[in-house]
Amino acid sequence: MNRPAAIRIADGDDVAVALRLIAAGEDVDVAGERLRARQEIPAGHKVALSRFEPGQPVIKYGVPIGVATEKIDRGDWVHSHNLKTSLSGVLDYTYAANVANGTTPPLSVPTFKGYRRANGKVGTRNELWVLNTVGCVNHAAERIAKQAADRYAGRVDGIHAFAHPYGCSQLGDDLKNTQAVLAGLLRHPNAGGVLILGLGCENNQLDELMRLAGDVDKSRIAFFNTQDVIDELEEGTGAVARLIERVSEDRRVECPVSDLVVGHKCGGSDGFSGITANALLGRIADRLTGLGGSVLLTEVPEMFGAEQQLMNRATNASVFGDIVHMVNDFKEYFLRHNQPVYENPSPGNKAGGLTTLEEKSLGAIQKGGRAPVSHVLRYGEPVNGSGLSLLESPGNDGVSSTAMVVSGATILLFTTGRGTPLGFPVPTIKISSNTDIATRKPHWIDFNAGSLLDGTATMAQLEDDLFALILAVASGEQLANNEKNGYREIAMWKEGVTL
Repeated sequence: MNRPAAIRIADGDDVAVALRLIAAGEDVDVAGERLRARQEIPAGHKVALSRFEPGQPVIKYGVPIGVATEKIDRGDWVHSHNLKTSLSGVLDYTYAANVANGTTPPLSVPTFKGYRRANGKVGTRNELWVLNTVGCVNHAAERIAKQAADRYAGRVDGIHAFAHPYGCSQLGDDLKNTQAVLAGLLRHPNAGGVLILGLGCENNQLDELMRLAGDVDKSRIAFFNTQDVIDELEEGTGAVARLIERVSEDRRVECPVSDLVVGHKCGGSDGFSGITANALLGRIADRLTGLGGSVLLTEVPEMFGAEQQLMNRATNASVFGDIVHMVNDFKEYFLRHNQPVYENPSPGNKAGGLTTLEEKSLGAIQKGGRAPVSHVLRYGEPVNGSGLSLLESPGNDGVSSTAMVVSGATILLFTTGRGTPLGFPVPTIKISSNTDIATRKPHWIDFNAGSLLDGTATMAQLEDDLFALILAVASGEQLANNEKNGYREIAMWKEGVTL
């Protein structure tokens, strides 16, 4: 099969995306029309299919992604030198309901083997987590986890500590965010047991963490302040030994896929992300939510420019209002810090072919498919029902991925066109948007969606294969690369005052 040089994503688009490097002066076929490139067009970048005057909108994904800043001729390279965002400030929105019709319930619901907890939540791993209330005891927590992991290998799925520098000298929203993250990890179903390590004098105290955590099994939690014991390593390993006796009794059971909570994330996007990997996750979102599962979509700044499409998918006017508040509150957060609301894409995104925030956002929201938006969650709030939920969080890879775990995601699907080794407390399945990064970084990438553009797989085949991989990872039959290579970390949203 001959691979086309460029493709038009939607019928109304007046730019196409180069699938390979197109040389200046090269004649290429785009949607059945011959086109001569006037400049070199890098792979993932845009080539003009029409002529534009300055100020004229440029259409991709069927909607404007910005306006021309100079005259553009057919065959020109379209990028930062001749295209700019048309977004600015806080907006007013109108609810134009466009909720997809409900699908017919399937005759049978797929299953996976998970760990059902006493509160009904289901984990995809049975691990013991060592959390610390304050950064002062990071090293002690890590030493305890490392020693316990060596001693109790095979008794549980893993023993891990998650270091952070916060918990002391924090005020207001900063302290609340730290507590929200730790409370979410404390109640997470992938943690069969939790040891919480404190110092004793920090602002972040256990009583408040336990209150925020809510419905937790206290018999699976141990805590001590290191200032109160002689040898914190000895005290910690003793506490872990007692927890291991309880946690190691847990067994996987057959669970419907409706018990899965999956977080969808993109990081290091390129010009192919919205066509391959993110679009594939959109199909997974529709499939999972149609089966009664839960999908989380976050990165609020990467909804700017595409937010109206999500708002129109709100299941009712109340959810629409919640989306409006979340989006505009986030814009106000930028403005309070005297930062431009639309300072995006990143240098890596631009190198990959993304020019404006509208273009990046329209590609990013492909991860949510066409599913109705059922819920809006604020930072640290637990998922509260099936369907597609929008979660308040920055676009930063570490912060947003951690936020989805804190809200209850038991697996993350992370798309990338540039590549990243990042991993988080739960299995983090990396999906590449192109074959090149999958080939060069097989120890990072778990699944290659770039085969769609290579012509070696259809989108339907990729959907079935990725869905099967999700169930295998959820059941513990397969490890994600982040688990194999020990990439597990957390990051917190810092937005308040430190003393």
